[in-house]
Amino acid sequence: MMKKWISLLLVLSIALLGACSSETAKNAESKDAGSDYPNKQIELVIPYAPGGASDMVSRTVGSYLEKDLGVPVIANNKTGGTGAVGMSYVEGKNPDGYTVGYVPVEMAMVSALGFADIEPSKFDLLGRAIVIPAAITVPADAPYNTIEEFIQYAKDNPGKVRVGNSGTGSIWHIAAAGLAEETGANFKYVPFEGAAPAVAALLGGHIEAVSVSPSEVKASVDGGDLKILAVMSKDRDKTFPDVPTLIESGIDLEIAAWGGFVVPKGTPEDVKAKLEESVKGAVESEEFKKLADERGLNQAHLSAEEFTKFADDQYKFFNELIPKMELK
Repeated sequence: MMKKWISLLLVLSIALLGACSSETAKNAESKDAGSDYPNKQIELVIPYAPGGASDMVSRTVGSYLEKDLGVPVIANNKTGGTGAVGMSYVEGKNPDGYTVGYVPVEMAMVSALGFADIEPSKFDLLGRAIVIPAAITVPADAPYNTIEEFIQYAKDNPGKVRVGNSGTGSIWHIAAAGLAEETGANFKYVPFEGAAPAVAALLGGHIEAVSVSPSEVKASVDGGDLKILAVMSKDRDKTFPDVPTLIESGIDLEIAAWGGFVVPKGTPEDVKAKLEESVKGAVESEEFKKLADERGLNQAHLSAEEFTKFADDQYKFFNELIPKMELK
């Protein structure tokens, strides 16, 4: 019996030593893997379909990262839920630096909208890339030529001003509703499957205004069919430098689409630092500048620290604003 117990103890001791050796080797391997990051392909998650602005921005940045970091960067479009599906996917991935996600302004909105339990604090942010302000746009022959006149008309004619947007709960819907909340104007919101059909409806006389991006109305403004009354960003938009901001017009409101890059929460500091520097280089590159100019986007890089503060502020802003809105 004693011999059996001694044999059992020997077996357990050997197993324990083996486990410790295995764990030590695993830790050493993990440490080595971190020291030479990156050493395998990186997945770049895009929460929208191919072809849109978010997709083009992400792929342009991904192309730069691939060259800069020396490993393949594979784009993966995971769509649905106003971006929530792709963002949730990134949140759940291993925080090892091999999953990078593009995040839109909806990261700060979907929680307040009740779409998903997502917020900036659930990610480690790498840097902001773009800002796209909402542009309040009306027919060229509309009876108002300033945003002040437009607001007054909407107040004098409750519910008669139909404002088209790119879908219920979209940033462009929130932009118009925020303007109404701030000024007391009374709009009727008309959702469309994207900004393009909303603009087409405006051109067809089916609605009185749209709140979309400047680039999405540029052709019609240049053609003399539409006019922009104001943009909803802090600074004037480079595409239409003569158009005033809401703030210039005495309306203290900023609402714009934006996008940047994140990694799962808990990613090692040295890995984050390398990715942050690479994202910065990508956004400030000539290739990205060319894309921004062609698509009417505004290059607007923020560092990881700056982007984190900005996104947190946006989260607080939308979580105070959205519950007060009548989003119908």
